[in-house]
Amino acid sequence: MILVFLRFRARRVWLTRRPLDQHNQLMPNAPKVLRPKKTTFLSTEAPPSQRRRSRFASGLAKEWNRLNLPEKDLRVIVAVSGGADSTALLLALHELWESNHVDLHIVVAHLDHGLRGKAGANDARAVRLLAERLGVEVKLGRKPVKELAQNSGDNLEQAARRARYDFLAKAAEKCESSLVLTGHTLDDQAETVLLRLLRGSGAEGLGGIEPVRTLASSSETLLVRPLVSWARRSQTEAYCHERGVAFAVDQMNLDERFARVRVRRQLLPLMETFNPRVVESLARSAELLREDAAVLNIAAETLLVAATAGLPDAEYDATSETAPLLVDVLVDAPLAIRRRALRLWLESARGDLRRIELVHLTGIEKLLIAGRGGRVAELPGGAFVERRRSLLRFYMK
Repeated sequence: MILVFLRFRARRVWLTRRPLDQHNQLMPNAPKVLRPKKTTFLSTEAPPSQRRRSRFASGLAKEWNRLNLPEKDLRVIVAVSGGADSTALLLALHELWESNHVDLHIVVAHLDHGLRGKAGANDARAVRLLAERLGVEVKLGRKPVKELAQNSGDNLEQAARRARYDFLAKAAEKCESSLVLTGHTLDDQAETVLLRLLRGSGAEGLGGIEPVRTLASSSETLLVRPLVSWARRSQTEAYCHERGVAFAVDQMNLDERFARVRVRRQLLPLMETFNPRVVESLARSAELLREDAAVLNIAAETLLVAATAGLPDAEYDATSETAPLLVDVLVDAPLAIRRRALRLWLESARGDLRRIELVHLTGIEKLLIAGRGGRVAELPGGAFVERRRSLLRFYMK
């Protein structure tokens, strides 16, 4: 396989093969590379019936079964940026479809964030061409992330993430899909855990990236990361090379002004001198913490039920759609469970926990011991919690 840098485009590079005619012209003395006949599979490969399933696709099949994901009669959205991870996920899922391990309708979804001009448009074109080669449906979108960040007060990374998941949710709704797949890997998990540890996250944050969760709090669509528990980034790149498929290399992944890049290129290599399998160890710790968090969340939900049980209709405020909480019930609860209950309450009231930090939770807890009503705890985005007599109430300004 002859791989070359075809061209540099802004902050992203595409790895690809030379066209066959160009290869023959540049190497006139070498055996001619014959142009393959048009087929329904990738032109560099044997027909599915003549191929053994790859190790990478077998790993995906094993994880698919472990997560108990449906194997037939379903439309599946695969988020593909064009990088090695998401490209490998698409190729492996398509390989499982070819081998009849799954009978799914695959839909590729790609969002141009509008940050890289022509380079972003070129990425979208490359994803579309790959989808066409595989014979799968593709949905392309574009959003002005820089403008969204300015309007919302988010940084670019936060705004891009919100734009992506909003795009995926709408694509899933339009395609009537209940499953959205992304290509997060073990390396992404390790980086996320370390970044959250450096920021002082609690056990829930240190649980890292969940393999399966709902796409949005009000949605029944599942967001699944079927590579995050087992696949390394080096494996996704190797699998793309094995399949002879080009992938994009984002130059921002080399820019050490970003904390995640410094973690990837400086901190993790240093930690590997203490433990060569530190990435796997961090992912295992995250899994254990997620299991603990699940139990604590059940206890927190039980506490919320107790804190709202038996409230007469007269206690509900017409200006707030959120049920008030009984102070006496919260005061008697263990601290860890109470804080989780407050987080669940705020998430239900606000729709998310964006910019909610420990300082906000401790501010609400002070209302529990204030001994009198009329006290207020301010929250990001203009919301606040007020104690009125024996109740905590949530309001939006």
